[in-house]
Amino acid sequence: MELGLDGNVVLVTGGVRGIGAGISRAFLGAGATVVTCARRPADEPIEVDGRAVEFIACDVRDPEQVQSMIDQIVATHGRLDTVVNNAGGAPYALAADASPRFHSKIVELNLLAPLLISQAANAVMQKQDGGGSIVMVSSVSGSRPSPGTAAYGAAKAGIDSLSTSLAVEWAPKVRVNSIVVGLVETEQSHLHYGGPEGVAAVGETVPLGRMARPEDIGNSAIFLASPLASYVSGSTLTVHGGGERPAFLAAADAETSNNAAS
Repeated sequence: MELGLDGNVVLVTGGVRGIGAGISRAFLGAGATVVTCARRPADEPIEVDGRAVEFIACDVRDPEQVQSMIDQIVATHGRLDTVVNNAGGAPYALAADASPRFHSKIVELNLLAPLLISQAANAVMQKQDGGGSIVMVSSVSGSRPSPGTAAYGAAKAGIDSLSTSLAVEWAPKVRVNSIVVGLVETEQSHLHYGGPEGVAAVGETVPLGRMARPEDIGNSAIFLASPLASYVSGSTLTVHGGGERPAFLAAADAETSNNAAS
């Protein structure tokens, strides 16, 4: 089986740090030409086997900047085969305390920006003989409670719904899918979970015994973009290591242990 990505042109939004850098490296390793965008470039070069990503400064929320970026990619490479809408995120803020502007910005970045990028990419892909593929990077926050990041979770739920609608509207030329991402260990993990011991402890709560690595998400994106997934569209691929152990089981286990001890 061949991934068939040699020579493909791939845009990874927010592809210079964290999960995005892992996605960029994965596509480089699969032979694709990778273009990344963010408001500032990577702190260190993103390279695989001597091949590096190309960087374009772009605010993905700005329609003019987005269109200029897509035009530049096509002018340089003659095509655009895959878009991975990875840019996003949200700082912690309780819903009751956050301002309307804060909520608006979170939804804009995590839902409206991917739609904007996808619209511009689709216009190119529809004219290509081979069409194209769009991969949305979603989150388990879109399907479970997301306290402290409520607007983010709502936006990710919207991304999953958006993917199914675009898959219907833009078929058969363009396939659209989303990756529902769980806990991922990145260079920023210590900000959320503490030092190495905290990161390891959180990883142990995952059935597979660890948090995902950025390349795990990248490999999933490669599959969805490749000919191996040529009949996969409008789908969500959940990449969360088995999910989260239900809280009630801890209580049940405790009760069972007490009964056994007595």
